Amino acid sequence: MQTLYLMRHGETLFNVENRIQGWCDSPLTSRGITQGQAAAAWFARHHITFDAAFCSTAERASDTLELVTGQPYRRVKGLREWGFGRFEGQPEILNPAIPYNDFFVPYGGEAQQAVEKRVAQTIGSLMAATPGQSVLMVSHAGAIRNFLARHADAAVLRSRLPNCGIVQLTYAAGSFSLVRIVDPVQDA
Repeated sequence: MQTLYLMRHGETLFNVENRIQGWCDSPLTSRGITQGQAAAAWFARHHITFDAAFCSTAERASDTLELVTGQPYRRVKGLREWGFGRFEGQPEILNPAIPYNDFFVPYGGEAQQAVEKRVAQTIGSLMAATPGQSVLMVSHAGAIRNFLARHADAAVLRSRLPNCGIVQLTYAAGSFSLVRIVDPVQDA
């Protein structure tokens, strides 16, 4: 059995400005850097090390991963956030109510089903191909939420995963089980 630590990136400028942030990128804020350091400290306190590490191709994800661990890692497109098309960088107030379903498709974005499938296939294939017990993946709120839609109780999805929030799952024989969700800033 393997353990997956699926983590959201640290706070970014677009998070602070309440802007839609999918495939576009914005830098980590000083608070986002502090959150990444808190996550590193949480892993250290719990004596957790990683046999492999992955992140999305977004700079905010790789910067967060580098705050957590100094080990080599691989950037993977399949871990990137939902593509919101022309809504990228726009005010969050323009987001429709969840579930988004196919809302963003006419604007050049991704359908919810496509995001869920992409992220599930990416994480599943990475876990199946990765030797070792403990794997870290840094991704995004929407991508993680869509992954959890397949692998967790709906009650877990009621609240938003905080920046640098960690979702711990076990993985065996193609199946994931939720262990816990940790906010390393609150659990300092």
